[in-house]
Parts: sequence; C-alpha cells; structure tokens
Amino acid sequence: MVASNHGAMKTSTRTSSSTNGPRPDAALDGDEQPIPKGMTLSTYIRDRFEEFSRSQKDVARYIVDHLEEAAFQTAEELARRADTSSSTVVRFSQALGFDGFPELQEAARDEYKRRTHAAGGAPGDGSESALLTLGNSEFETALATDLVNLDESARRLELDEIQAVAGLIARTERVVMVGVDQMAFFASYLRHLLALLDLRAEVVASASQEALARLARIDEDTLVIAFCSGRPHALVLRAAKLARKRECATVAVSDASISELTKLSDHCLYYSSNSPSYTRSHAALLSLIQALAYAVYSSDEAAYQERIRAYKLK
Repeated sequence: MVASNHGAMKTSTRTSSSTNGPRPDAALDGDEQPIPKGMTLSTYIRDRFEEFSRSQKDVARYIVDHLEEAAFQTAEELARRADTSSSTVVRFSQALGFDGFPELQEAARDEYKRRTHAAGGAPGDGSESALLTLGNSEFETALATDLVNLDESARRLELDEIQAVAGLIARTERVVMVGVDQMAFFASYLRHLLALLDLRAEVVASASQEALARLARIDEDTLVIAFCSGRPHALVLRAAKLARKRECATVAVSDASISELTKLSDHCLYYSSNSPSYTRSHAALLSLIQALAYAVYSSDEAAYQERIRAYKLK
C-alpha cells in the first residue's frame, strides 16, 4: 500500500494536487510564504507556539527573543544556542510550513530589516547592529553586542512593571528567589543588594532538603522571584507552580518572553542575552538586577539612606 502511494507521487504529482486540493507547502510556491499577509515571523511563531514539540518550543523561544541571531546564523549555530539539534531546527522550519531553515531564515531577515528601518536605522549611517558591523576583534564584538542587549532590554521593559516589582519587594514580608546553576549567582547578587537596604531575602539554588524546606514555607505573604535562562529548570517551574497554588506574588526574570515560567508569573522582567560567543550573555541581566535594586531604594530613599551611609563607611 505504501509502495503504490509512493509511486503515485512520482508519476502523478500534478494530478493529485488538482484533485485533492493544494499541497501543504503550496504557500511556498513562487515568492509566497506560509506566514499570513500582514503578520511577522515572530507573531506567527507565537500564535502557533502550543502546537510544537518540547524541543521545537526551545527553537521557537530562541528565534522570537533573538531574531537578529536567527536571521544571520547557521542552523547548527542556532541549534547550539537553543540547546537542541540542527535537525530539530530544520523540523521546526518545516512545521511552520517552510521548505527548510533557509526559507525561515529569509523570513527572519525580512522582519529584522523592517525592525531596523522602523527604528530609524539605515545601512551605512552607523546605526546598524554591533553584531553585523563591529568585527575588528572577538573582544570588541562581544562588548558591542552587550550594548545592543542593554538597549533591547531597556526598550522591552515597561517602567510600570519595574515599579510594580520594586514595590512588591519593598513591602513584602518574605522574598524567596529561585535560581539554579548560573542563575543562582544572580539570585544571590540581588539578595546581596537588598541586604544593603536591610531587606531580607532567601535563595533556593538546589533541590537540597534545606532549600525544599524554604519552598515549603511559602504562603500568600511571600514574593517568589524566579530566574531562568532559556528553558526553565525543573526546580524553578516547581517553585512557580507552588507559588501559584498558594496565591503568592510571582516575578519571572527571563530571557524567554514565551515560556511556561512567564505564563505562571504575575510579572515578567525580560532581558536580552544575544552573544557572538559560545554562551549567552548576562550583561543585561546584571544591569537589570542593579536597576531593580535601585528602583527599590528610590521608592523610599529617606528610609534607606541611613543604612546605605553605614555601608559606605565600612
């Protein structure tokens, strides 16, 4: 049965197309794309996000939040940064309706060019992305890319959201921050900055008995701040789900604008982590943490001034 159908495809492709309706990839004929008219690649991916497999969702997140890299990297480079395989990148492209990754990449480039023009940039005027124009050395490129990350993070963060989170931190009796692996460092750094303001916070960085006991004690008077880079760690998701169940206020600090963690959180603070290197950049995350702590301080500067003065005299 399979052999006869395969043969029929070889000898009568045109006939089957005309009698059974358009092929699934018909939208790709000529210059057409599977993306509906007036919709960008990022929007199209967001709309179809729940249809993808777990590994394809990793690719989807990375493309949406790192469009510039997706537009100019190879499938292998994109796969490495999304923590998946190049074959998954190709399958994801086909799941969207493209013939393969080159066609998806062309759509990413089109959207990137539109964004650049909308922002007032024009080729040759010095406003292009550092990823594309600064390449005198790897060192310079890495630093210039972080400037782009800071700009992207600042543009996508809403002031009202920052102020809301700063207010929660200032007035909540108990703050629990959850971050695993490299994110544990950033959770600990925010705890340090808050300690200077005499605000106590706890960090959960592993599934140890002591850490799980801290999570077990959260209640409606607790603020849970979850950190993640890429796909959320299982412990981070566990904490977010428990917080939701116990009606805690929750904040996600993430470089993925579409993920299970952001869906579970009341507030989301996004940071851009583009990097030409072999790992994601966390320069924007560090700046975000410092800015958040400063927002807390500024919310009641008089109350925190004496504590800060005492610290500076040490």
